[in-house]
Amino acid sequence: MANNYKLTNEYYSLDTVALHSGTEPDPTTGSILTPIYQTTTYRQEAVGVHKGFTYSRASNPTVTALEKRLAAIEGASFATCYATGLAATTALCLAVLKSGDRVIVSQAVYGGTVRLLRQIFFKFGVEADFVDTSNIEALSLALTRPTRFIFIETPANPTLKLTDIALVAGLAHKVGALLIVDNTLLTPVLQRPFEFGADIVLHSTTKFIEGHNATVGGALITNDPELQELFTLTRTATGVIQAPFPAWLTLQGVKTLPLRMIRHSENALQIARFLEKHPKISNLAYPGLESFPQYELAKRQQRTGGALITFEVVGGVKAGIQLMNSVHLCALAENLGSAETLITHPVSMTHASVPVEQRVAAGITDGLVRLSVGLECPNDVINDLKQALCK
Repeated sequence: MANNYKLTNEYYSLDTVALHSGTEPDPTTGSILTPIYQTTTYRQEAVGVHKGFTYSRASNPTVTALEKRLAAIEGASFATCYATGLAATTALCLAVLKSGDRVIVSQAVYGGTVRLLRQIFFKFGVEADFVDTSNIEALSLALTRPTRFIFIETPANPTLKLTDIALVAGLAHKVGALLIVDNTLLTPVLQRPFEFGADIVLHSTTKFIEGHNATVGGALITNDPELQELFTLTRTATGVIQAPFPAWLTLQGVKTLPLRMIRHSENALQIARFLEKHPKISNLAYPGLESFPQYELAKRQQRTGGALITFEVVGGVKAGIQLMNSVHLCALAENLGSAETLITHPVSMTHASVPVEQRVAAGITDGLVRLSVGLECPNDVINDLKQALCK
């Protein structure tokens, strides 16, 4: 993976770019932090003469600063920010799809993405096929029919199954399809999709990018100026731009992203090793463990294993629910990627809208537990899980 990233006309480490890219001291006051431009409109010097901003539904200086930083840390040219991660996915679909188009989506993917395609865009004549994108034979067969784009999430949410980005990019481009990678779970600190051939990277900035359970947001990132023009037009037309204050908070969160992702991963690996040996834990998945079925692929396209662990509790669904109801430090919550450790029951929470047959095919079992490891002392999280597993 690349070690140097562009900042103005020079190259710096990712840690430095995450702190500085997209911002500079305020020219009026010298403020180090970008101001929150909480404004609707902008006074123009004359008809058709302005300073690049006219109305905050189209663009806003605080949001633009965040966009520049996100593009820089992904090693890309352009980014657009949205009110939520799903708003970004909606804008993506509106920008590049038309009635009659078909898309291929990873079989295991965020539940909101499934609902959006199955229940909303289906009504407008968009066909979505959910395919095991880790199975190249299945994907190749699916690509024998015209496809506008392939949308993958790797690791998959919540099963953590991996998709080989470079391999899928080659297959997609051979048939004229775009490759979109949802990089929410690893961020550009741990995975660099553009280096493997992705055309578009999507983020729910709600998660690790902002990292503190303080905002919701989304982003689309690309190197293609024509795609960027489509995204900008769609966002302006639909009014789904991110607001200035969430953008400002996200700018602060990004500053510590490289540090946080490494600590998340170190903690997760320690906790995964504990769970792997626990007699009450079964079907554990963590890409950083040598026992993970796709460990070699994880080493090739990820920097570390990431922050997410999934497992089941011996005793079935009842035992898993008892665990989630018995933890004290871990928070039972419908989110991931925060400084706090969160525990989730995907079937009843994040993936409740996914049809049962699709959940079963994707390996999202009724007893599956998802643990988003935070920044606490890992021994404290382990002790919390220990006491909950004793009940």
